[in-house]
Amino acid sequence: MAAAGRLRLLLAVPWRWRCSPRRGAAGCPPAGQVRAAFLRFFEERHGHRRLPSAPVRPRGDSRLLFVNAGMNQFKPIFLGTVHPRSELAQHRRVVNSQKCVRAGGKHNDLEDVGRDTYHHTFFEMLGNWSFGDYFKEEACSMAWELLTEVYEIPKDRLYVTYFAGDSSLGLGADEECRDVWLCLGVPASHVLPFPLKDNFWEMGDTGPCGPCTEIHYDHVGGGRNAAALVNQGSPDVVEIWNLVFMQYSREVEGNLLPLPQHHVDTGMGLERLVTVLQNKRSNYDTDLFTPILDAIHKGCRGPRYQGLVGDADVGHVNMAYRVVADHVRALCVCITDGIYPGFSGAELVLRRILRRAVRFCSEVLHAPPGLLASLVPTVVEVLGDAYPELTKNADQIMDVINENEAAFQSSLERGRRIIERTVQQMEPSTNFPAEVAWSLYGNLGFPLDLIDLILEEKGISLDSAAFNELALEDAKRKAGGPPAGQLEDTNTRLDVHSLAQLRSNNVPATDDSPKYAYTLGQHGQYEFSPCQATVLMLYRDQSLQNEVGAGQRCGVILDRTNFYAEQGGQASDQGYMIHLGQQDILFPVESVRLCGGYVIHEVIAVETLRAGDQVQLFVDEAQRLACMMNHTATHLLNFALRHVLGDNTEQRGSHVTAEWLRFDFDTKGPVTAEQLQQVEQVVQDVIKRNEVVHTAEVPLVLARRVQGLRAVDEGYPDPVRIVSLGVPVESVLTCNSEAAMQTSVELCCGTHLLQTGAMEDLAIISERQLVKGISRVIAVTGRQAKQAREAGQCLAMEVDSVSLRMKERSTSIPEMQNLSKEVGQLTKAEEKAQSMLAKHCNQPVIIDTVPADSLSILMKVVNQLCDKSPGTSVLLLSPQASGEVLCACQVSKNCLPVFSAADWAMAVCTQMEGKAGGSPVVAKGSGNAKGMQGALTTALEFAQSKLLK
Repeated sequence: MAAAGRLRLLLAVPWRWRCSPRRGAAGCPPAGQVRAAFLRFFEERHGHRRLPSAPVRPRGDSRLLFVNAGMNQFKPIFLGTVHPRSELAQHRRVVNSQKCVRAGGKHNDLEDVGRDTYHHTFFEMLGNWSFGDYFKEEACSMAWELLTEVYEIPKDRLYVTYFAGDSSLGLGADEECRDVWLCLGVPASHVLPFPLKDNFWEMGDTGPCGPCTEIHYDHVGGGRNAAALVNQGSPDVVEIWNLVFMQYSREVEGNLLPLPQHHVDTGMGLERLVTVLQNKRSNYDTDLFTPILDAIHKGCRGPRYQGLVGDADVGHVNMAYRVVADHVRALCVCITDGIYPGFSGAELVLRRILRRAVRFCSEVLHAPPGLLASLVPTVVEVLGDAYPELTKNADQIMDVINENEAAFQSSLERGRRIIERTVQQMEPSTNFPAEVAWSLYGNLGFPLDLIDLILEEKGISLDSAAFNELALEDAKRKAGGPPAGQLEDTNTRLDVHSLAQLRSNNVPATDDSPKYAYTLGQHGQYEFSPCQATVLMLYRDQSLQNEVGAGQRCGVILDRTNFYAEQGGQASDQGYMIHLGQQDILFPVESVRLCGGYVIHEVIAVETLRAGDQVQLFVDEAQRLACMMNHTATHLLNFALRHVLGDNTEQRGSHVTAEWLRFDFDTKGPVTAEQLQQVEQVVQDVIKRNEVVHTAEVPLVLARRVQGLRAVDEGYPDPVRIVSLGVPVESVLTCNSEAAMQTSVELCCGTHLLQTGAMEDLAIISERQLVKGISRVIAVTGRQAKQAREAGQCLAMEVDSVSLRMKERSTSIPEMQNLSKEVGQLTKAEEKAQSMLAKHCNQPVIIDTVPADSLSILMKVVNQLCDKSPGTSVLLLSPQASGEVLCACQVSKNCLPVFSAADWAMAVCTQMEGKAGGSPVVAKGSGNAKGMQGALTTALEFAQSKLLK
């Protein structure tokens, strides 16, 4: 106990750890102190660097819906792809408490939450990592020390497992790990071998992996031997900590190869640990949940939470308490980190979480509307100290929850009416149509079990086989392979072994500074310097090669390059390289990727390429200049949006190509056309001033001092590159300078204009809300912007002219047919419009189909209908011979902001597997003809849901 006492003194732990089953709750350590003790133990006692939790929205990993483990943010280290000059690459020992969500995808606990006392959607993962530093002996020793000496968990209640080996992989038992535990004094009867499925951890189908050792806790104790209950699903014996030893790499062929560097990745769920230390049997009985459960009770005025499960939980009241308490935690964390309830991906999963919580609130707890949002302050009180971003965003979280709850209640009412109408129209003794049920589920988010319940009450069955077939078709569509062009990346994505081989052979990282070697010529034209380089290595079929034959596609690693590799949202350069002295043979460069500090050029070898060859590089100057214009415009757009919409406007993502730029950002409400015009004006003012674009590389520690600069990603190479518009970087770095607050200042590795005047113009051609709270704008620059602006002006004038003539009825149909072909087509549409107006007389919404040769014509027809019937909202579809269906809609301004044209078009076009965009007033899109009938139904249901509010 002397050593434990000294350790407690070192850690300044303000309580006396005990874990006796006889003690009361008074001596229990609060969850916040349990978390803090873990972090301090590794930071102060064992020299780990404490890092903050990463957001639950994954960065740079499109395969994940949510961050679901503590190791997600460290994948570049495990894969060897981390930039050697980045802060991330410097880590050797790290500790943190990571926010995690497991709902949707491979790790999906959603439907289990509430049924038992330990499943969660959101949880906290305590973890410590070693990146090429310590390994099994130190990792096990630290874990045992923390659990038994700091937390004072009785040793006889702990069991450890190790990997028993696998003959099919040629792997023997992990006797090294077993012996470490035995040397630490763990009895042999508590050190247990388990097979691959239990004690071998893999990141994915391929990549780093290795044996693991798990620590399990026996809640019963009393001197018994509970070894037979380990890994058997017993609630009495639970895993609390998993230590993974990454020492292999799973190859595409399925075999394992030793990793060049060994890593340790551990994870311990805070909720389970607190359950142990507070002497509870349920996570929901700890102080991570009891304040929330108390708040639920006060809000619903029903019976108190009793911790009952299964048949004992009559009416599922206790299950409802657990569901609501868990789900509101997940909602708070996700919304704070920029994930909002929506219609696809993580946003769709979050919508299901919210709606599941709302149903349990209303249907089981009989709580009044608004209970869910009222719990947010309690969640913030419980978690806010550890994650201060929750405190900052509490009001926004409540607003998002309330808005989505109201929308769901409206959807439920609408769904019930649709079911009633469908049942009335059905033939006797028939099944409820699967396509209607699927539309309710897919478009309205109507719960399947509620559909079954309503039908059961009416003595009707759902055509389950047909429904399952529709669900299977939808799953296959969503799980389709990557888009064309994404399969051919095996020649530019270096694997961990190749990266290690390059480094062991002392192959230097690529010097890509020549990508910034361009100047303004005498007449204002951009001049790009060619670059001479040496081929260091070739890469093909996941192996390094010294020679690649003619006609083969390969990756080329050079000592230096002027090509920009795809990163930071900017598309890679294209161009060509030639053998020095052979001007007539061009090697096309199709794409460029940065991997672990090496720039890999994807090249088609028109003749043999060898390591050591001297080559000269030429970028496609037109494409590069267009990307430079659009990237500088992206920075300007970011600044302008903050200037117009407020400083709380945060970037959520961007993408820059030679053709256009895309920018996603937070917004508290719909962006108006007037605001977009103001944004354009701010950008155009800076263009007219022809501001100088200042750039400089500065140490990361200095960059962090710049006021107003958004959070610095650990992946940035150090020193970092600062891009400042109109203000020299030296001024931005001056102590207490507010210069960065008055202009655009960002960390950026992209290529930019030298002066803003070359941009000429910027036009926003599309704006829409991706999900509630996040908007996306698409813009063009230069000549394209002028063309877009001119086309828009011409279209507006033509529509105004035709609308005026039709309103005044001063032009006869024969005269109209003498106008242009396009206006002639509008005349036919006029006849269709008249018939539709007659058919839908005095209706608040018109939904129909009409022939139209182009989307612009269809939009004009919509405009005519709205002009002729003020107060009416219109959506028209136009099937094309190609199988495409065009969509255009306009919403009456009387219906704003509840009814949005952009959301209407998105819902309809999504039903047709298409896409749409626009503003709250007008929007357009397209889709597939196979889904047109369902789209018409969706259009009506969507409109009714908004107009009935």
